[in-house]
Amino acid sequence: MTRPHSPFLDSMIGVKIPALDHGFIIVRDYMGVDKSIADAARVSYGDGTRTVNDDAGLISYLVEHQHSSPLEMCEIKLHIKLPLFVAREWIRHRTANVNEESARYSIMCKEFYTPSSLDMAQQSKNNKQGRGEALTPAQAQRAADKIESFSRIARFNYESLLNEEALARELARMNITLNYYTQWVWKCDLRNLLHFVKLRMDSHAQLEIRRYAEEIWRIVQAWVPSAANAFEEHQLYATHFSKVETEILREIVDGEKARNMMAHLKPRQQAAFLAKLGLESM
Repeated sequence: MTRPHSPFLDSMIGVKIPALDHGFIIVRDYMGVDKSIADAARVSYGDGTRTVNDDAGLISYLVEHQHSSPLEMCEIKLHIKLPLFVAREWIRHRTANVNEESARYSIMCKEFYTPSSLDMAQQSKNNKQGRGEALTPAQAQRAADKIESFSRIARFNYESLLNEEALARELARMNITLNYYTQWVWKCDLRNLLHFVKLRMDSHAQLEIRRYAEEIWRIVQAWVPSAANAFEEHQLYATHFSKVETEILREIVDGEKARNMMAHLKPRQQAAFLAKLGLESM
């Protein structure tokens, strides 16, 4: 019996995918493909004569109805280099296995992140945790100069504490700023990886972690295309409606334009859509 494999991921193992100015993502290993998801869902059927389309349809059904445990049959292991402040956001996803570079054992990387001038922005007036209007070119340059200056001073003091004062690494690291890079190995199953993608590709997520999420999403699309298509259709670009919003939709959906659009859906899809609105037919 051969191991299920993805030709794309096989070709990508060990390849460095750039992220931000000095960061990267490297695929180290993986387990499972689309067929692994379908086989897990059909575990009682044995190995029958199923086509790719059969598997894609089943995966779409699973994702649509949030039967997510079969997605856990796929896992991926990534080697990631990222700024410390991005890592602190990332680690809040507690459903992965992580092993990070330790500054107690090794000397920290000399590279630090400086946003490009296009990514420099003021504090948002409406969102306490986000960016607002872009800085002028002159403001952006001054900000970049200060970030680089503070970062280099922090590095100088860090090395001075290590070399001149012979301070322990675990104490000297306190001086390093949060834009310095760290590295870790991050292993995650597909179910939780898709949750990460949905949250971190959202426009409200911080731009820097969004850049990593976008690269990971491209990996997922090539690795498990059926699962990615189903996720895109039913979750990534889907919308949840509140009770009141659903009642409003019931009132506006019963019209000629809506009927014409409904004609493009399969009968099962029509029934599922109407059921979401608490309707049986139009």
